[in-house]
Amino acid sequence: MKEGAGIKLVDTTAKTARLFYTGQPAQQRPDKKMYPNCPAPPDAKTFNAHGLYLRRAPEAGLYRLYTVTHGALESIQVFSIEVKSDAKAAEPTLTWTGCVPMPEGSKAYANLGAQATAKQLAANSVAAFSDGTIIATIPQRPGTTNLQRLRGEPTGDVVEWKPGTDSFRVLPGTQAAGNNGIEISLDEKEFYVVSFGTHTIIAFSRQDTRKPLRQSQAPGFNPDNLRWSGNRLIAAGPMYDEPACGGTRLAVVDNPVLTACHRGFMVAQLDPQKMAWTILAYAEPNPAVSVVATGVIMGDTVWIGSASADAIAYRTLPRPPTSASRQ
Repeated sequence: MKEGAGIKLVDTTAKTARLFYTGQPAQQRPDKKMYPNCPAPPDAKTFNAHGLYLRRAPEAGLYRLYTVTHGALESIQVFSIEVKSDAKAAEPTLTWTGCVPMPEGSKAYANLGAQATAKQLAANSVAAFSDGTIIATIPQRPGTTNLQRLRGEPTGDVVEWKPGTDSFRVLPGTQAAGNNGIEISLDEKEFYVVSFGTHTIIAFSRQDTRKPLRQSQAPGFNPDNLRWSGNRLIAAGPMYDEPACGGTRLAVVDNPVLTACHRGFMVAQLDPQKMAWTILAYAEPNPAVSVVATGVIMGDTVWIGSASADAIAYRTLPRPPTSASRQ
């Protein structure tokens, strides 16, 4: 999460990474019909990509990549990724296709009672439906504070952009304490939102968001991001109460040293219908992997993303005990 960090392409076998979007003309193919309000492609020198979302496109071998982007233009940037039929023979290719700028706070929250501001809203996480509709989380409405978020007071929202519309709109009923990670159900009838301040996952109906369908509090950690790994819905985040850091985030909210302290973390799987959790991995505080935000499972390996580290981490998932070891 810094200028120029951009998007990386990771070789999970070789454990290497390289810059994926370089900003070269060959990587730019703007779709002005789909994204008419996008002024220009991101500058690779300052490209600050935050949340990422990958969706398979209808065309064989094509995917769409959406990124929450900060900086001069708060926006959702959209890329096309092509994977050759023989994926082992060549790396995938990436092409920028457009963006949807985030709205000004004064326009997004007109008549909703929020403090007016001409500043663009900053999104946290993004997801997209197969019809091109984009949803994104806003952790804090204009005029709300981090203290309110950690107290569990409603501070944020989910916003939605549909192809053919001018801008994002706030979805009614989605206000929560620090709206963070967001994901869509496999049948696209529901979506799930992380409330960081209350460390819960909230399920909403896509057709009517005015009242949550159900929710579940995470076991001992603050979920940050939320993503499917195959058919497994995975959440990851820092421990809720970390003794090495003075307790909960709320308890140390006014202490910059303890707020930046390295907390242990957890990766867990959620059954979104039963709202039941299965802990997959956890670890003690580690200064190299602080502020854990994301867990992605590939085979027997969990890949761990951090909001403040200069690398991603990986570890082999613990094996469940055998019947012999239980005796």
